Amino acid sequence: MVGLGTIANMAAILIGASVGVMIKGGLTKRFQDSIMNALGLAVMFIGISGALQGLFTVNDNSLGTKNVMLMIISLAVGAFIGELIDIETRLERLGEFCKRIFKVKGEKGQNFVEGFVNSSLLFCIGAMAIVGSLQDGLSGDASMLFAKSVIDGVAAIILASTLGIGVFFSILPIGLYQGGITASAKYIQPFLTDTLVANISLIGSILIFGIGINMIFGKKIKCGNLLPAVLIPVVYELISKLF
Repeated sequence: MVGLGTIANMAAILIGASVGVMIKGGLTKRFQDSIMNALGLAVMFIGISGALQGLFTVNDNSLGTKNVMLMIISLAVGAFIGELIDIETRLERLGEFCKRIFKVKGEKGQNFVEGFVNSSLLFCIGAMAIVGSLQDGLSGDASMLFAKSVIDGVAAIILASTLGIGVFFSILPIGLYQGGITASAKYIQPFLTDTLVANISLIGSILIFGIGINMIFGKKIKCGNLLPAVLIPVVYELISKLF
């Protein structure tokens, strides 16, 4: 069944977030802060590992670099576009809208928007979301999204145990994002070469690193406003082929 992978991913996040919210009730703020810092470190190193794969090469026992210019251009242009649109504020407004619609108040409403924004970005950015959704749409093979579901479910437990029920609502952008890629897979697959997917993953990994920084040190980087950077490699590859 095409689309089953995204449905499973959303279900795993709901289950994980439910467990996390139950755990949250028994944790003091000291424990919540420690867990958040630990998760932030883990997210940073996930981002670092993905970025290093895209930036460094090993040839004849010597270390070289690649895609440095792509990285600089993508982040700079992406930041300009993101600030122009102000994606971060729009994501926060969506979180506030969900908070109002579902009448989340009091202690449950604490960190709601932060939980929604951080988990949405974390679950949507990455190669598994793109490649897995393509496989699901093209052949009905949802195995990669099933694997992602397990990872996201575990992350949802930890995120919800510290940031609360805002994590639940990250299934909305995930459903739109992964579902959209799955539905349009037959149309976009011919344009997504292995190199392009790797370059998109590189920029996505750098944004994941930024999310980790925000989780530990507070909101230092507007990762939402950097989201257009993930699309710049597409334009970069088109220009490279022309010249």
